[in-house]
Amino acid sequence: MLDKKKFYINGAWVSPKQPNDFKVIDPSTEEECAVISLAGIEDVNDAVSAATKAFETWAFSSKEERIKYLEDLYDVYKKRWSDMAEAISLEMGAPIDFSTQLQAGTGASHIKSYIKVLKEYTFEAKLGEHALNNNILHEPKGVCALITPWNWPMNQVCLKVIPAIAAGCTMVLKPSEIAPLSSIILAEMIDEIKLPKGVFNLVNGDGAVAGNTLTSHPDINMISFTGSTRAGALISQNAASDFKRVSLELGGKGANIIFKDADPEAVERGALRCFRNTGQSCNAPTRMLVEKSMYNEAVERVKNFANSMKVDVATKAGDHIGPVVSKTQFDKIQTLIQVGIDEGAKLVAGGIGKPDGLDKGYFVKPTAFADVNNQMQIARTEIFGPVLCIIPFETEEEAIAIANDTPYGLLNFIQTQDQEKAKRVARKLRSGMVDINGAGLAPDAPFGGYKHSGIGREAGKLGLEEYLEVKVVSGWND
Repeated sequence: MLDKKKFYINGAWVSPKQPNDFKVIDPSTEEECAVISLAGIEDVNDAVSAATKAFETWAFSSKEERIKYLEDLYDVYKKRWSDMAEAISLEMGAPIDFSTQLQAGTGASHIKSYIKVLKEYTFEAKLGEHALNNNILHEPKGVCALITPWNWPMNQVCLKVIPAIAAGCTMVLKPSEIAPLSSIILAEMIDEIKLPKGVFNLVNGDGAVAGNTLTSHPDINMISFTGSTRAGALISQNAASDFKRVSLELGGKGANIIFKDADPEAVERGALRCFRNTGQSCNAPTRMLVEKSMYNEAVERVKNFANSMKVDVATKAGDHIGPVVSKTQFDKIQTLIQVGIDEGAKLVAGGIGKPDGLDKGYFVKPTAFADVNNQMQIARTEIFGPVLCIIPFETEEEAIAIANDTPYGLLNFIQTQDQEKAKRVARKLRSGMVDINGAGLAPDAPFGGYKHSGIGREAGKLGLEEYLEVKVVSGWND
């Protein structure tokens, strides 16, 4: 079992003030794979103090200096790619091939993307020709609390840590205590490139102590959080008392509108996007809206696809899906599958219980419900597992109304060969992102949502600007 009890504070690995061991569980086996320590208030205070001190100089570091550190980090990340993939596979159950290609790959992709963004970004500029003595300065927001989830650990960590470094901020990262191993590896990489002491700090801990201490700390200037909508609301309340800047990436219940003129792979592509990462993605298309003229056909295709999807342990090579991350998640998903059955939705694939031959581990059957209406609990709740709801519609207007009838507004999907219709529908969907015909989003495309899906954007130029304040200085004559 791995011993990872130390925190990374002020450029050194330090032991917790008070031991508070926490076992990390391998979701494929339900066995302990590592032990960490949960931070107490003193540990968090030490990390914030280090970041506060470091900000005095790091805030005035040059763009060229920051670019060099990020380039060095990218080189080290590439060397330790397999270590990162194995850690993610172990801690949250992503199959090793998926973990290598996508989970670990997202971290490298964001580092590379932000190097390009930083090189192109202008931190100082004139207001305009009409006011040449008015200078606009973009300056780092300060000391940042970065709180990340377990489902896409490096994707979310790098979407926060990398732009914070690029902006000139200092930070305290608190990854999910359920999946902390990948973040510890990133901290090792940051230590290797000799980023100035205190710029980056890592404490492991739970939300009740470490998270609450961080988000209410008077020396924290900004909070960037990815996780549940409920936790996002609590963090916002903590931040409100002293007007901390807040960026929140929260839940989703994406609609995938499949029109009768969709391409031949649209149904299966949508089901795969729902089940991928074992359904543990906030941007998954978990509501499949199908035009009635092809509804029965689509239900049958989803049934066949779900029944053919392989489920297995994370260490095996292949294109299967792995377990969900924890017993808590497993129990929640099982409860909601039963809710769907009790609500009268038609179970066409999967259901309660584990797949055959997988008695150990938090494995869930790829599950699909047909004849769902949008008022059912399974259509309104973010299940965060491999569970797909299929809903019929008759008209374009009805599809848009169903898609928008949700507290969330993260990523919606449209499947049609009619580009004018696709554009028309895209404009009417109340979500921060829309994907047409599986085109996919670029690594630097702004990621974020409307309504209960959060505040702010991650990735690309807008993601960098989340970590920057705007200052105007008049009488600035060159």
